[in-house]
Amino acid sequence: MFAYIVRRILMTVPVMTLVAIIVFMLLHLSPGDPAAIMAGDNATIDQIAAIRAKLGFDQPLWKQFALWCFALIQGDLGNSLFWGDPVIVLIGQRAEPTISLALTTISFAVVVAVSLGVVAAANPGTWIDRSVMGFAVMGFSLPVFVVGYILIFVFAIDLRWLPVQGYTRISEGIGPWLHNLVLPSLALGMAYVALIARIARAAMLEVLSEDYIRTGKAKGVAARPLLLRHALKNAAVPIVTVIGIGVALLIGGVVITETVFNIPGVGRLVVDAISRRDYPIVQGVIMIFAGIYVLVNLLVDLSYTLFDPRIRY
Repeated sequence: MFAYIVRRILMTVPVMTLVAIIVFMLLHLSPGDPAAIMAGDNATIDQIAAIRAKLGFDQPLWKQFALWCFALIQGDLGNSLFWGDPVIVLIGQRAEPTISLALTTISFAVVVAVSLGVVAAANPGTWIDRSVMGFAVMGFSLPVFVVGYILIFVFAIDLRWLPVQGYTRISEGIGPWLHNLVLPSLALGMAYVALIARIARAAMLEVLSEDYIRTGKAKGVAARPLLLRHALKNAAVPIVTVIGIGVALLIGGVVITETVFNIPGVGRLVVDAISRRDYPIVQGVIMIFAGIYVLVNLLVDLSYTLFDPRIRY
């Protein structure tokens, strides 16, 4: 197990290196000059050139990339071109709303999706099964921003049950904190629920057709223990796998959701940075998100041994 963990960690090095190259090249080859944006509309060519020299943008791309990677290894994500503060500090200031939204969305999505998948698999071909699959198709087809605006119109504007936008820090109370996260979590979690529910249903149907399930039924094992204790545990590997894969979907949806609901998180920070060509912030956030995704997939792989003792590393 230890050797496997070491190998997986070492495998992340080329992955993160490739991510760094792609991110650096895409941002620096995109149209627009951050120096010109910082200098303003009335700046002269000499003033723009001075800003480019100060920021190191007049250096060759390979040298800029090498200096950026060297700083990245040391944990330095650079300074914001617009605000001037260290990128890691700006991300830390916006981290709580994003982490809160991600955790509430994952908790909601996993509980609801696995429950729907199990219920649908236990009643194949019935109206329950068709309803769950119809919901899954609809949830995966609708964009996050469309679901968000529908929820805002119904629950915030029409019924006035929940706030339209904003975020309340957890230090101000669990109730107000959750009150502001209900609609964003529902909007972001819809596609996540649809994805997990479909995989959970398929995995459960496969397991329920196994001989040991029929043997359990023949011996008089109750339906609930048979589903939850035996079938669900053996169907957990593909379900956990798709939960890990869905983290990428979740990370991408955070940016849109925070914009729709005006949540001052990392997603909004990225949107503001892109509009200002603030390369260090965009690069830093993408690298952190990529690292989180790699870590989640490592944890998913290690969790397989908990659900299936036959898997050994």
